[in-house]
Amino acid sequence: MRHVIALDVGGTGIKAALVGADGALLRRARRATRRERGPEAVLETVLGFAAELHAYGVEHFGGEDGEGAAAVGVAVPGLVDAERGIALYAANLGWRDVPLRDLLRARLGGVPAALGHDVRAGGLAEGRLGAGRGTDRFLFVALGTGIAGAIGVGGAIEAGAHGSAGEIGHVVVRPDGPECRCGQRGCLETLASAGAVTRAWAAASGDPGADAADCAEAVDSGDPRAARVWDDAVDALAAGLVTALTLLDPRTLIIGGGLAEAGETLFTPLRAAIERRVTFQRVPRIVPAALGDTAGCLGAGLLAWDLFAAGADMSSSAPSSRSTASPPATPAPSTPASTPASSTPAARLAPAPTEVNP
Repeated sequence: MRHVIALDVGGTGIKAALVGADGALLRRARRATRRERGPEAVLETVLGFAAELHAYGVEHFGGEDGEGAAAVGVAVPGLVDAERGIALYAANLGWRDVPLRDLLRARLGGVPAALGHDVRAGGLAEGRLGAGRGTDRFLFVALGTGIAGAIGVGGAIEAGAHGSAGEIGHVVVRPDGPECRCGQRGCLETLASAGAVTRAWAAASGDPGADAADCAEAVDSGDPRAARVWDDAVDALAAGLVTALTLLDPRTLIIGGGLAEAGETLFTPLRAAIERRVTFQRVPRIVPAALGDTAGCLGAGLLAWDLFAAGADMSSSAPSSRSTASPPATPAPSTPASTPASSTPAARLAPAPTEVNP
């Protein structure tokens, strides 16, 4: 059965799957990154994990010919040169200039490999399979420890001339604001990320262990201190997003990441703040992300299928994967980790991986 390998590499965990041609999740797994062992050990974990999934695919889905994965896609954080397949810099992993695409290809015996940025891969999945499905132009914004974005146009993600399009977190919204790790002051992510809200609420509440989720709960309970922290963050976020809307004019704005888990505690005031700020701009549909923490892995699978489709296009005039190739169907629902999932297309997305390996 034709399938690809998908890996989403994070600072604490690696989510992985074998994805069928119809979008079914044939095998799902996750593994601890264990970055404390150092960058070389993390790299070996990624390569070894991919090799194990490849062997599993050959054994269970290879058929009489023992056919392996058609391609492998991997999404990583930090700076990525997707065209050359190099993980340029990932602070959480300790990586610099890692030729990950070539290393995967060599470890898997020549299987084609695609490398992508984690947030852009997540945006690709949200655009094709999630909250932006059927939308020609969208902006995906992830509100996590920092803030990053992905610009979707015609079924593909625009990476920019140098691979850094969508870095909305480093749009300056308050020039006299906090210093950002990028060297500027008042960047959006210093004011409106989950990390920023956590820091502000810990200071305002006097509880060093308090986080953004606690702040949202306090807002719902009517705590005026929490309301001030939350309103400041929402105001800064609206300012940054209106700048993005002015430049990009998306049809749909998808908000994901940890802060979006607050639901309407975030979305109701955010929509109102954006409405107050716009003048000539058209306000897009503003919706929460639909895929949760599976988006990166699903996006990595789409990168792999796009790569395979591009190869088929060159050899047999198949449609280009850039914007016209049909994406895989919505993944199948969860099955026990020890049993391969059915390849029958399903009507809903699968939950996060359930097989956990140390």
